[in-house]
Amino acid sequence: MASATVFSGTPRRKSPLAGAFFTPTDLTVPSLVRSLASLSGDTVTAYSGPVTASFLLQRRNARLLLMKLKILLSLFEFLRDSPLLPLDLSSSSSSSSAVVCLRELYILIFRSRSLLDYCSQSSRLCLLLQNPQISGHFHDLNQEIATILDVLPIRALGVAPDLEEQLLLLRRQSRRSKLHIDPRDELLRLKIFSFLEDFDKGRAPDRFELEAAFVDGLGIRNAQSCRLEIELVGEQIHGDEEGAADPSILGGIVALTRYCRFLLFGFVEKRSSFGSGEKTKRRVSFKGGEEMPFVVPKDFCCPISLDIMRDPVTVSTGQTYDRPSIAQWMEEGHRTCPNSGQTLSHKRLVPNVALRNLISQWCSVLGVEYGAPDGPDASAAECVAAASSTRAAVEANRATARILVRKLDDGSEAEKTIAARELRLLAKTGKENRACIAEAGAIPLLRKLMSSRNAVAQENSVTAILNLSIHDRNKSRIVEEEGCLRAIVHVLRHGRTMEAQENAAATLFSLSAVHDYKKRIADEPSAVGALAWLLRNGSQRGKRDAVTALFNLSTHPECCLKMLESGAVWALLRASSSTEGVAEEAAGALALLVREQIVAEVVGRDDAALGSLMGLMRTGTPKAKENAVAALHELCKTGGDAVARRLARTPALGGLVQALLLTGTKRARRKAASLARMCQRCEPEVPFAGGAGWGMEYAMTRSGSMRQGSSFVSGDVPVPVAVL
Repeated sequence: MASATVFSGTPRRKSPLAGAFFTPTDLTVPSLVRSLASLSGDTVTAYSGPVTASFLLQRRNARLLLMKLKILLSLFEFLRDSPLLPLDLSSSSSSSSAVVCLRELYILIFRSRSLLDYCSQSSRLCLLLQNPQISGHFHDLNQEIATILDVLPIRALGVAPDLEEQLLLLRRQSRRSKLHIDPRDELLRLKIFSFLEDFDKGRAPDRFELEAAFVDGLGIRNAQSCRLEIELVGEQIHGDEEGAADPSILGGIVALTRYCRFLLFGFVEKRSSFGSGEKTKRRVSFKGGEEMPFVVPKDFCCPISLDIMRDPVTVSTGQTYDRPSIAQWMEEGHRTCPNSGQTLSHKRLVPNVALRNLISQWCSVLGVEYGAPDGPDASAAECVAAASSTRAAVEANRATARILVRKLDDGSEAEKTIAARELRLLAKTGKENRACIAEAGAIPLLRKLMSSRNAVAQENSVTAILNLSIHDRNKSRIVEEEGCLRAIVHVLRHGRTMEAQENAAATLFSLSAVHDYKKRIADEPSAVGALAWLLRNGSQRGKRDAVTALFNLSTHPECCLKMLESGAVWALLRASSSTEGVAEEAAGALALLVREQIVAEVVGRDDAALGSLMGLMRTGTPKAKENAVAALHELCKTGGDAVARRLARTPALGGLVQALLLTGTKRARRKAASLARMCQRCEPEVPFAGGAGWGMEYAMTRSGSMRQGSSFVSGDVPVPVAVL
């Protein structure tokens, strides 16, 4: 149950005044004075308007702190403009009391600016949750001002009498100041917790009380403000910075705000975002193909692909890359950081949320279309899912889902598009969210929307289905819904955007995780053929989605004939020789498909197919080589002597087998040895490598040594490896 008490325990996020602050050590006393005047002047100027405009919360504390900074600014300006430095400041000793106080004042001004910025720019809800702690920070600054002014030799500085009087008064006021927690802010904080308690008890809060708290109390007056609050609170849940509030509380706050967004403000959106006749946004080229009419900041581009990053992640060395690029780099067997050359201590990819938000804001300002990944990325969503699993969050999301599904049923085209988008986002994290959306009846309505002529609506609906399918119970709901599989295949074949087609393929992959559904997917007209088309012609992500779906289908023996007839086998063979990061999965699927007699016979008669697999044995990743030799082994085993004989007569095979016996994975070595024995049995007269005739003998010896568990040092015998 939500609690209104002050959060205890170790905080997840550093407070606005946490961390080390230092005065620049290379500054002379005049430079230090000028820096103090500039820093304090900028702070006062930044908040020179009415305090109510910048500080909806902590208004009194902010106003009093700014008044004190103005008095200190007068001191710094006097010292800066004085033709002769006072005696204490002209001393060559940097340890004089005045200089020490000025250095401490530099840190105090810096901390004050940080606190004011935090209060004016952060999420209002997060600020409200931390109301007692933030008030404590203001009180700490007051005490520091009093301490510094106690030590500062005010009279020795030779300031004007009226300024001296102001400084002495400031010292007395700061010393006497007490912790001030605004009672109105505190009541509002308790009211927010009462809303969470209502949801925790299974009932929705009163609409008029919600409106009073969000609109009148927090100044959240429209849908855009709600969305901004959701984003800011969400950053504290799963961002790199640690949050002061319990993530479960923040998860409930996000759910509550999302509920209020639709309950209080409906489905009104800016015309630039949704609706017919919307202004076309400029697209950023993520594949390096389209020339953009502006310069992209270097830090926004992946060092590998040189394209703007959609999903920036940080590796163990601290370098940031786009996830697909660095993932492919690692899959190719590299163990170093591409940029620094340092060895990667682990393979974890940490989402760089701050950079992703900066890129998104930059794109928004320029009117550039930028979509962060919406797929089931567990590493990025793990904390959000955990935070959204509390009873209050679940019930608030359940109520929100009901509102969205109703609008999906009887809303206008623009409202349905917005509802599909919000369901898509809501289903990104948490099995509870995915379950309650499906229980509210969203799947049949999303199925209808997939046939929409609106590209955005179609993309949102199929992606929402994808996110819902991650929950195992929803898989049966989707497959059993009449026409839903057909609608997904339609988007895969005729989707109005490439992302819609990619997400349709990913949905088929998700559904095919259930063995009983693989045959149903394969039997759906054009499903396998559409996946094969995407594997041949899609983007890098689309090809990966397609090949993983085809791999899943290939594990069901009754799907093999359909995959052969639809051209999927040839698409997999072509993919096995590509350099786009799908060869590994393609070879793995082929190793399963050629276990069927008819597939083995067709593939075994094609020299180009055999060449593709042998090429992968030479240049692929360790896993790709393993899958390729496994495919050839299964091909010979199922296709019989005719295929084995054709393969044995290929001059390059012997060298490739020998290379795998030396450097391959354990499974690759085992498959290579077995393949060598089959080829020798069918063609004993054909030299297996280099014309020396000893390659097979070596392979058999090597295989035997592996079975006996003996070790082998590659330097003992020089092995000639044929070059393709």
